[in-house]
Formats: sequence, structure tokens, C-alpha cells
Amino acid sequence: MYRLWTPWRLSYVTTAGAPRPACVFCDALARGDEPLVAWVAARAFIILNKFPYNNGHVMIVPKRHVARLADLDADELLEIMALGQAAEQALGAVYAPHGFNLGMNLGRSAGAGIAEHLHMHVVPRWDGDTSFMTVFGETRVLPEELPVTAARIREALAAILTPGA
Repeated sequence: MYRLWTPWRLSYVTTAGAPRPACVFCDALARGDEPLVAWVAARAFIILNKFPYNNGHVMIVPKRHVARLADLDADELLEIMALGQAAEQALGAVYAPHGFNLGMNLGRSAGAGIAEHLHMHVVPRWDGDTSFMTVFGETRVLPEELPVTAARIREALAAILTPGA
């Protein structure tokens, strides 16, 4: 059996049962002096992940407390993506990673640790690193054939992006 030592996650494990604020993101922003907040913009902010997958792991968080991407307005969406772009550039300059993971987990069943407040992860990656993506291995369980999935998604997108057509 292989062991991977992750001492930075010890505080997460030892405080798992402790009372938590109503929302860690709203609380961090409200404090104003939160050391993990890297940047605050008009509609969103960048905060370091307290329990990172890799050095430089940040999250882009809308100021408004919403759980779903569909709940954001166009200005919030634009700013979140602009901050994601800025985070990629900054992390590239600081850490020189070989790549990045950018993503959101919407809902607990999708893997969201903080499902009640939408956030986008920006994780720098290096060739040969061992991180969260490695747990997926070489096997995926797909209950629906890809052509069926594609057709269903196309139909939903057409309804959203071309209403009344």
C-alpha cells in the first residue's frame, strides 16, 4: 500500500466536527481582513483554498450567495471568468505550472464541499503531480450512451440560447 502524506490537511481533519459559519465565503468577505482573500472586485472575489489540492489553488467566488450557475446574472458571469483569467495569469507568473484545472462542482452529489455558495476552482498543475484528478483512474461509469447525451444537451441548449425559435 502506498501512502501520500498531506500534513496541510490535518487542520481540516481535526476541525471536521467544529461549528462552522453559515457560509465560509460570505464570512471571509464580511471580515474584510481575511488573509486568504487575494482580490476583491465589484461582483466577485478570489480566495485561496484553505485545503488546497496544489500550491496556488484558488477559488473565484461571486459576492452574492447563490448555489447555481443559473442564478448568476451576466455581469457576475463575466467578472467570474475575467477573474479566472487573471488568476491563471498570476499563478502562471508565480508558480510556472504546466497546466491548470478550472472547474465547478454544483451540488453535493457532484463533489461540492461547499454546495450552498457557487465557486470556481483554479488549480495549477505540473507534469507528474499527484492530485485530485488521479483518483478517477482509468474507469468511468457512463449510464447513458454518448449520442443520447449529446442530443439531450443540444435540445436543452437550444431552448435556453434561442428562446422562442
